[in-house]
Amino acid sequence: MSKNDPHILGKEHIGKLLLQYSIPAIIGMTITSIYNIIDSIFIGHGVGPMAIAGLAVSFPLMNLVVAFCTLVSAGGSTIASIRLGQKDLKGATEILSHTLMLCITNSVFFGILSFIFLDDILVFFGASSDTLPYARSFMQVILLGTPITYTMIGLNNVMRATGYPKKAMLTSMVTVVSNIIFAPIFIFQFEWGMRGAATATVISQFIGMVWVVSHFINKENTVHFEGKIWKMKKRIVDSIFAIGMSPFLMNVCACAIVIIINNSLQEYGGDMAIGAYGIINRLLTLYVMIVLGLTMGMQPIIGYNFGAQKIDRVKQTLRLGIISGVVITSSGFLICELFPHAVSVLFTDNDELIDLAVGGLRLTVLMFPFVGAQIVIGNFFQSIGKAKISIFLSLTRQLLYLLPCLLLFPNWWGLKGIWISMPVSDALAFTTAVISLMIYIKKVSKQVQQ
Repeated sequence: MSKNDPHILGKEHIGKLLLQYSIPAIIGMTITSIYNIIDSIFIGHGVGPMAIAGLAVSFPLMNLVVAFCTLVSAGGSTIASIRLGQKDLKGATEILSHTLMLCITNSVFFGILSFIFLDDILVFFGASSDTLPYARSFMQVILLGTPITYTMIGLNNVMRATGYPKKAMLTSMVTVVSNIIFAPIFIFQFEWGMRGAATATVISQFIGMVWVVSHFINKENTVHFEGKIWKMKKRIVDSIFAIGMSPFLMNVCACAIVIIINNSLQEYGGDMAIGAYGIINRLLTLYVMIVLGLTMGMQPIIGYNFGAQKIDRVKQTLRLGIISGVVITSSGFLICELFPHAVSVLFTDNDELIDLAVGGLRLTVLMFPFVGAQIVIGNFFQSIGKAKISIFLSLTRQLLYLLPCLLLFPNWWGLKGIWISMPVSDALAFTTAVISLMIYIKKVSKQVQQ
């Protein structure tokens, strides 16, 4: 049996598989998040506190960049693993070519449209006259590089899902190490500021893209490019979009919510409050990305075994995933509650910005331990192809709970109300996810008994 034989997903011990698939993904996501943190540190100390605020203003647009990418990459990787579970190698190969073409198409469409209306978009997202130049300089370069970004991320997810988790991890390592080398040179040595940070990102992603494409060109790999890859079938496109719709909507909602947060912060705290949220967002994203790395490792295991009708192995993977997710976000909760000043001062030496970040951090993480379980449960439904449930859970925190809180709480408690909105919505979203999972398990158990 080949070392990279995807069929071990139906035979090997679940705990061993989860480690084998999740650890590389977690390392990759952690490295990526650490880079984002280091990049923010470079910007904060090399450009200034207003640059941190400008970066925070660009977060909603970055979420949209990710949204249109995950619409394809999440759907493609999920279906590819299910096809392999069904012993359908030809079907998995078709998914690969569709993923590539859809990534390129989406990136060109989104990149051009956003570039044309960039200033209007950033002002709508909460940019002031002071922060707009920083946000514009950063996003212009990022948008020009979207075809590179989408191709790298999309194909890397398929690589992981088709039995190569370590190579997928190396993609992240290659891009991040390159980024960490280029960023300080462009920001400090060349004095390119925000544009330098973005240029370093795009060049590094190009290196990662070359690495991933070379993998799928190699015909010795389990799934590789074959035939006329530009030919697409409507039924496959529809199935990819159906599965990818959940993370897509989640990122779109995250974009909408951050727009509301930024504008509320501008009203109740000004540019510095937006900068504080930028610091908080970077820190919490680190732990969320680690959990997402865990779910990336779970996805091919759950997808394969669900496709192979091995339900007990699916349940076991889910159980271990939930426990691991809670442990990860609980560690983030402890660090942010015990050492908020120490982590905030990494990003800036501006006292006002540090004080705002410390106060906001302590409030926003109050229910953070439950976030890990909520993310894992949502991704579980995506992994088994239950798109509607996954979409519902993706929307609950953002639209059903967080949005009303953000519209009400600041009127009562000002800036503190914005921070409090987040743990309240986290608790409600966790409760909803657990109830949805219990209902689904009960339904499946009845079907098995019949």
